[in-house]
Amino acid sequence: MSFDIEEVKNRKDLKKFIYLPEKIHADHKTWVHPIYYDEWKYFNPKKNKAFSYCDTILLLALKEKEVVGRIMGIINSRYNKHRKENTARFGYLETVGDEEVVRALLSFVEEWARKKGMDKMVGPYGFSDQDPEGFLIEGFENRATIATYCNFEWMPRFVEKMGYTKDMDYFVYKLEVPQELPDFYKRIYERAQRKGNFDIVEFRKKKELKPWIKPVFHLMNECYSESDIYGYTPLDEGEMEDLAKRYLPVIDPRLVKVVKKEDEIVAFIVGIPDLTEGIQKARGQLLPFGFLKILRAAKKTKQLDLLLGAIKEKYRGRGLDVLMGVKMLLSAHEAGLEMIDTHHEMETNVKVRAEMERMGGKIYKRFRVYKKRL
Repeated sequence: MSFDIEEVKNRKDLKKFIYLPEKIHADHKTWVHPIYYDEWKYFNPKKNKAFSYCDTILLLALKEKEVVGRIMGIINSRYNKHRKENTARFGYLETVGDEEVVRALLSFVEEWARKKGMDKMVGPYGFSDQDPEGFLIEGFENRATIATYCNFEWMPRFVEKMGYTKDMDYFVYKLEVPQELPDFYKRIYERAQRKGNFDIVEFRKKKELKPWIKPVFHLMNECYSESDIYGYTPLDEGEMEDLAKRYLPVIDPRLVKVVKKEDEIVAFIVGIPDLTEGIQKARGQLLPFGFLKILRAAKKTKQLDLLLGAIKEKYRGRGLDVLMGVKMLLSAHEAGLEMIDTHHEMETNVKVRAEMERMGGKIYKRFRVYKKRL
């Protein structure tokens, strides 16, 4: 092997780890820089609570002292205990276009996981499903969103040559914001309003959102756990606070909808304006003026990116998705948005996918999480 694999041991190594993708994707027009302020917090065990219940390893591949690849290995003990599994994860795999670098990094993480008693590897995956997951396998011509991977076409091929096979595919739909609501939507919306005794809570200012953040996350924990969402690990109170701090600055309150029945929160949906053009212009840096470029992009964008949503199990099938969807479409239209990126929809979520297609949605990206027996 003509290169070395070294573990990240200090801040200098971590800086190389964090900034390597910018070098690899220098001429990659659809790649979007991470927000580096968030990256430093994410990879800091003192600031990211996930490190407290996960075993991790961060690696660099070096060729003649030049960094040519990176990878992170994760063993989420909370998830494994919940699912009664011995599964490790690889994530944040970035390399130059060299199959041997990919092979060496993955092999190192696999051996690390075996020594920890793991019998399966999945990836790319982070600490939780709130992190980017899955390699892009279709839709390479489309710019990434802040919540997804952006990789070259050769990366999945190299991983498959290592014996990895499909574990889960995610589809991302592109929806046009209609000038007028379809009649079938109007009928379902009116029926849900008339029969369900549900109230839609909408927001205008960020300070109005704050009392709702933790109740929404508690509902997400309940719904995602009951539905056995792929890869999901329930958030604790500290992680809820961290996630809120991460996304609250970029959330447009108009694009958050909550449904309640009496005093009970029963559903929610959260979207944000597409920030990626501004992040590219700011090169991932908030200071000194990067945040202004990002805010400017949020005001000019024509795209809405959906992030999260859930409906309490006993209220599913009663039109709440349409209730929230109609309000979201109206708010998107009011904000001058013309297109919606639906974020990841699991291939097994046939009901939601059918609804997307019924609304005229077209698949424009597909991501794949891989698996391998160790």
